[in-house]
Amino acid sequence: MKTLQKVRERFYWNNVRSDVEKCCRKCDSCAACKGPRKRTRGRLQLYNGGAPFERITFNILGPLTRSLDGNNNILVVMDYFTKWHEAYPIPDQDASTVAEVLFQHWMSLFGVPLQLHSDQGRNFDSAVCKRLCEILAIDKTRTTALHPQSDGMAERFNRTILNSLSLLLSSNQEDWDKKLPFFLLVYRSTVHETTGYSPSQMLFGHKLRLPADLLLSRPPDAPLVPEEYIEKFQARME
Repeated sequence: MKTLQKVRERFYWNNVRSDVEKCCRKCDSCAACKGPRKRTRGRLQLYNGGAPFERITFNILGPLTRSLDGNNNILVVMDYFTKWHEAYPIPDQDASTVAEVLFQHWMSLFGVPLQLHSDQGRNFDSAVCKRLCEILAIDKTRTTALHPQSDGMAERFNRTILNSLSLLLSSNQEDWDKKLPFFLLVYRSTVHETTGYSPSQMLFGHKLRLPADLLLSRPPDAPLVPEEYIEKFQARME
């Protein structure tokens, strides 16, 4: 249980597991969002990236309620290796918008991937996206026709976004794009079931500092010189 893991990182008391489980069971909002659990059929074989940002997947979640800033879609991008996600609020699903956000916000920060994976959406197979892949020498792949679940991680993440935002949104639901950073902070600091580490640990080599850490007055880590930092970072990743 992810909630239990986060509590145990910062607190200890007798019967912590039973108390956390009881609290989660009594959360009506959480139960309503998750819905009944059901067994699923086996999925198609998933591709495993061999290095950070070697292969990324992206898709659009929407249309949603248009926000006060004019956004009604979320461009979701994920790295297969680290499980690091970005969620960009966008005003439309135009191919030019997708290509611009991918380059200006993802590739300028994490570099150009070897392979770009998406679903069968027309905006992802447009001339703009194809040209972007040609210019940057990116291999473009797609999910299996009539089986978008072949990219199961993206599908599960989209459901997680919607469930989490429903707990954070105000009554008018026009501020959902302002709540996305709060969701991403929690998700990136939570251990992923596939890797056994949080996305932040996979990417940065350490855990993110959370508001609870500041409230508990945990002392900051001792300052490091760049050489010492790199040595410790490499040692953690070995």
